[in-house]
Amino acid sequence: MQTPPPTVVVAMSGGVDSSVAAALLVEQGYRCIGVMMRLWSETGEGEGSANKCCSLESVHDARRVAAALDIPFYLINVEQPFKQQVVDFFIEGYSHGVTPNPCIECNRHIRFDYLLNYARRLGADYLATGHYARLRRDPASGKIQLLKGVDAAKDQSYVLSVLGQAQLNSVLFPVGEYPKTEVRRIAAKRGLPIASKHDSMDLCFVFDDDYRRFLRTWAAEAMRPGPIVDRNGRLYGQHSGLPGYTVGQRKGLGLAGASEPLFVLALDYRNNQLVVGTAAELGCDRLAAERVNWTGDVPPLPGSRVQCKIRYKAQAVDCILYPQGSDRVEVRFSEPLRDVTPGQGAVFYEGDHCLGGGIIARQQEALTTDLAGDLAGQDHRREP
Repeated sequence: MQTPPPTVVVAMSGGVDSSVAAALLVEQGYRCIGVMMRLWSETGEGEGSANKCCSLESVHDARRVAAALDIPFYLINVEQPFKQQVVDFFIEGYSHGVTPNPCIECNRHIRFDYLLNYARRLGADYLATGHYARLRRDPASGKIQLLKGVDAAKDQSYVLSVLGQAQLNSVLFPVGEYPKTEVRRIAAKRGLPIASKHDSMDLCFVFDDDYRRFLRTWAAEAMRPGPIVDRNGRLYGQHSGLPGYTVGQRKGLGLAGASEPLFVLALDYRNNQLVVGTAAELGCDRLAAERVNWTGDVPPLPGSRVQCKIRYKAQAVDCILYPQGSDRVEVRFSEPLRDVTPGQGAVFYEGDHCLGGGIIARQQEALTTDLAGDLAGQDHRREP
């Protein structure tokens, strides 16, 4: 008896990337099922939503692609878990003086937890998405490694750093092997109706792309005006609500009378103060990250020399890691970084291999480990 082909649930958004992912898998012989998640938004009724990931247009486009590929398509309601795990997290973070990354939480709780479990209940072997990342099995350890996508400008391994072996063994990223230009060419060549559709880059649940307006509506208390001060307590003016600012920001502070350029150093939410200072005061050479996940399920050895990205579009820079238990790590940089922002992801790499990542903690605590030997150039290896 012939073995049936593996079944894949493809997370479809109506965009180019997930549509091409589905097309490639169909051509490779997989039995595909298209699924779109209806996510929470501020407004919107009926089948569609004001959420950009599942608008009426997006639902229509995903259905047309599924029909063209001759695969079943389902729209499932995920509004409540999305609101609780992603939107409320976003609001809570800004309300407590950090700058959250909702895409990381969506991948942690919605795509690769809720949707992956939904796929398993359907009897699927895999969940596939249109993320730009790659997977490779390490011949030595047998573990699946998460790699950067071929297209460096589109690489999304940063927001996939929450995945462990339980997820990586059950997911597929078909477009990660291609540059974006080739993905569009594939879509056009196969006559998919979304080949020229624009990418969505903004917060999907903020219908007008104005996150400050969103927070004034949903977290009015967090948007209270307050003083702008330096580290010595000198008053410079008034801010319009801490969530409107981020570490490293210079423009938009309204401090034209200052004797030298001032930058945001910190958001003191307990006192509702925006702390500013000079360029010389900006930056730190260490950070602590919490809620850390290691893609290989095992932390690197203390003192491992790797690279770190502190924002999605940041360049990876050299660092030394000091894991503190299973879900915390302290990180030391050779030079101060200006934009270390509590709430953002700190994601670690060894070349193209994404080792994992965590959320930058509010307090930049001193490292507990003696770094003298490490900074002198001692050799450190990671566990396999």
